Amino acid sequence: MKLLEGKVAIVTGAARGIGKAIAIKFAQEGASVAFTDLVIDENGLATQKELESYGVKAKGYASNAANFEDTARVVAEIKADFGRVDILVNNAGITKDGLMMRMTESQWDAVINVNLKSAFNFIHAITPIMMKQKAGSIINMASVVGVSGNAGQCNYSASKAGMIGLAKSIAKEIGSRGVRANAIAPGFIITDMTAALSDEVREQWAKQIPLRRGGTAEDVANVATFLASDLSSYVTGQVIHCCGGMNM
Repeated sequence: MKLLEGKVAIVTGAARGIGKAIAIKFAQEGASVAFTDLVIDENGLATQKELESYGVKAKGYASNAANFEDTARVVAEIKADFGRVDILVNNAGITKDGLMMRMTESQWDAVINVNLKSAFNFIHAITPIMMKQKAGSIINMASVVGVSGNAGQCNYSASKAGMIGLAKSIAKEIGSRGVRANAIAPGFIITDMTAALSDEVREQWAKQIPLRRGGTAEDVANVATFLASDLSSYVTGQVIHCCGGMNM
């Protein structure tokens, strides 16, 4: 039997990158997948078809995850379309890097709203569903910089530290109702975002990693699958680092 057979998952920001890899891995393991992105364009439709090719139900939803009302709307639609929600992966995120002394208020607000407020929005909408089911797994995508900080990324680091605190708090709030909440802290993961970095920067990153390589989106997806499945039924309130040993 597949690890996620019969389960329904929501993955935010899943039309590309880590979110897409998680959605694909979930589908391969038997989960039906509802995924969201700001717009469902050709890439989103292609992702939906790819997910359906694994014999599961899949649908993309255009959603502004940073908007409270829009999130409530899309979660209600997903519940109506799929009947239940067993897994929520809060993956939507952006970067707007800069040193604090040069960072604008809009750069700060945009990153906090997309990366952290979106998770609040989705957890707020999904909690009544999971509590009624007396089961569910919430997974927040954090980052190693949410643990250690990073110069030039105070907004991003703060948002990812918030994702960790949010997961731990939710784990304590609704663990008695059978709902688990955990966070994943990826390190240097090779995605379209990191591919834009220079070779020199990527080499410097690799030197800081005991495994001497960047991770893949699939590496993160494997951790997410563990946390989404019953294999982790006694794991909650934890932060799992997927970073090749960069943070210990």
